[in-house]
Formats: sequence, structure tokens, C-alpha cells
Amino acid sequence: MSERSSWAVVFGGPSPEHEISILTGLQSERVLTRAGEHVIPLYWAPTGGWFQVPLGTEARDYLEGVPSGAKPVEIRLGADPGLFVKGRLRSERLEVDAALSSLHGGLGEGGGFAGLFALLGVPATGSSVYASALGMDKLAFGGVMAVAGIPSLPRVGLEADVEPPFAGPYIVKPRFGGSSIGIEIVDDVAAARAVARSSTHLRAGAVLEPFRRDLVDLNISFRTAPSLEVSDLERPLRAADGGVYSYAEKYLAGQAGEGAGLSTAPREMPAQVPDQVTALAGDLARRVAVATGLTGVVRVDFLYDPQTHDLYVNEVNSVPGAMALYLWASKHPAAEVLRDALVEARDAGVASVASGFGSGAALRAAGGISGKLVGLEGPRA
Repeated sequence: MSERSSWAVVFGGPSPEHEISILTGLQSERVLTRAGEHVIPLYWAPTGGWFQVPLGTEARDYLEGVPSGAKPVEIRLGADPGLFVKGRLRSERLEVDAALSSLHGGLGEGGGFAGLFALLGVPATGSSVYASALGMDKLAFGGVMAVAGIPSLPRVGLEADVEPPFAGPYIVKPRFGGSSIGIEIVDDVAAARAVARSSTHLRAGAVLEPFRRDLVDLNISFRTAPSLEVSDLERPLRAADGGVYSYAEKYLAGQAGEGAGLSTAPREMPAQVPDQVTALAGDLARRVAVATGLTGVVRVDFLYDPQTHDLYVNEVNSVPGAMALYLWASKHPAAEVLRDALVEARDAGVASVASGFGSGAALRAAGGISGKLVGLEGPRA
């Protein structure tokens, strides 16, 4: 019988969602260790350092930074890449079969983690660099949905001198980022521009969508291993004022002592909608999977019109809060969902890209580089 696989669970990272990533990572570590898996918890501190932390840490252990008992981890790139735990006399390589990304937002979810671990030669969940970046770029994602013929609300980039093609009120969202951080509701484009200038979350780019108070949220998850499959459909319960489903409602709701967060937030589960709407949500989630190339465990967020039963794909989360395990509870145990994602990553390995073509033909034909600088000096006085 073969030895057990070693799974890293990676959490934290430089992101506004750092604390939520910690909660997701600790939850995933518990699920896997209680199922008998060999887990290596890796904490990416907001200052950039990497640490192997003890099994069984709690959320409160991270209130002051890196928890006690943590060991610094060195990231080595180059001819002999890998993860190395620093010791007093020497560093010891961490043998990891695959890593589970619990990184929310920022570089972690946006493709940086995928690129880093590919360079390290460590297979990882959380999708490819390209698919991860697409999931975190709301404008690009909306464009892919439109090209794929997947129903979604109109979405445009906020520009200083171009009027949007649809009337307000508007939802203003950060173009790059996850969760509900930085989202504002405004009446007109002038207010949207003012908000974009003043908000730290919107300065890197903002998108506009029509704000429709009549729409409600629905969420579903898909996973790509062992085959493409969709979860139950849920309806998160917003505040009574009909505003957006906020960060606080997603992650800070729930009863004290239960581990407040998305998995304990108020919800209708399964969503009380007509059967055809549930079926349509599953079909659209599968189409999103194909159009984006996202892999692992992914959550798709919809906006739903209860009067017309129209369904619109709103966003996609390549690393969902609580790994969307609560959406799979009626179909698969949590450990099975996480293990299947890790096995998928392990078996796929690290994608390699051909480094070049021509066996030096282009270099031999190039001649001197100085000749390629002719005419690049700019206009002459």
C-alpha cells in the first residue's frame, strides 16, 4: 500500500480578505486532519513571510500576527526550487504532493499563488494563472460571459469622460478583487466618479452595473473532479433594506461561538425557487466552468428576478469562502470535496510551457543589437 499523500493548506496572504482566508484555511485543515490526511498548514503573513504553523491553531492565535510555534519557510526558486523549513543548522525541504489554496482576494486568488507554486514545482488547487486572473477581473469576466452568451447584467468600466450606456442607480465595484469590499450604491455617474476618487479599493479601477433592488442573490458551486458537478442552490439572506449582500453579512454573521463566517451566515438552503430555476442555475454554472477554465471547487453567484424567473451570472469565486463546503453537505462529505480537489491538482501536475523555438535561429539571424536601436531615439530637434 502506498504512503499517504502530504497536503499543504495555504492561507493568509496580502489581501483585504486576509482574516477570512485564515478562517477558511483553519477550517480546511481541520476537515482534512480529522479525515486522517497528512496536512502541512502554511501561513502567508501579510508582511510577506511564510510559516509552517502547528496543527490545530485557532483564529485567536493570529490576532497578534504569526502564532507561537510557527517555523519560518524559505521560498526557493531557480535550479532547485521548493519550500524549505528553516532550522538552526540547515533547512529541510517540505515534501508536498499538492497544495490547497485557501487564499481569498489579492495576489493569492488572482493568479499570483498559482504562478509561484508552478515555479516551485508544487501542484496546487485554485485554477491556472490565467483562469484565476479572469475570475478576479470583473470587467474581463463580464466580457467573457457576454461572448459566451451567458446571461448577465450590463457591466462597463468607470471612465472619467465616457458616459455609461445605461441609466442609474449604479453599483460601483472594484474591478480587481473579491468579496463585497469596496462596493457602493450611487444614484448617478457623478457620484460614482466621486466615490472612485475617494475609495482606496476603487483606485486601481472600477466597474459600473445597474442597481436593481428587485433582484435577489443565489449561489451555487461547481467542482471539476472527479467530474464536473454542481452543488445545491442557496439563497443568502440580505439585510431587510434590500441593499447589496455585504461583507459583514457574508463573513461576520452567524451565532457567536459557531465560528462566524460565510458557512454560518443566514441563508435559505436549498433555495425556495421553481425547479426550472434550480436546473437553469446548474446549467449556467457548468457553462461558466467551460467558458472560464476554472478548476477545483468554485462558487458562482447569481442575481435572480423572482417575478420573471430570469437568472443572471454575477460573479465567480475561484477560491470561495469556507471552500463552499456547506453547499455540498447534502451530496458529499467535506473531506471528500477537498481531497478530490487536491488529487485533481496532484494528478494534473504543474503545467510546463515550451521555452522557445528555432534552436537559436532567431538569435543567429539577429546580428548586433545596436542595429535594432536605429530610429528609436525619438524625434530630432
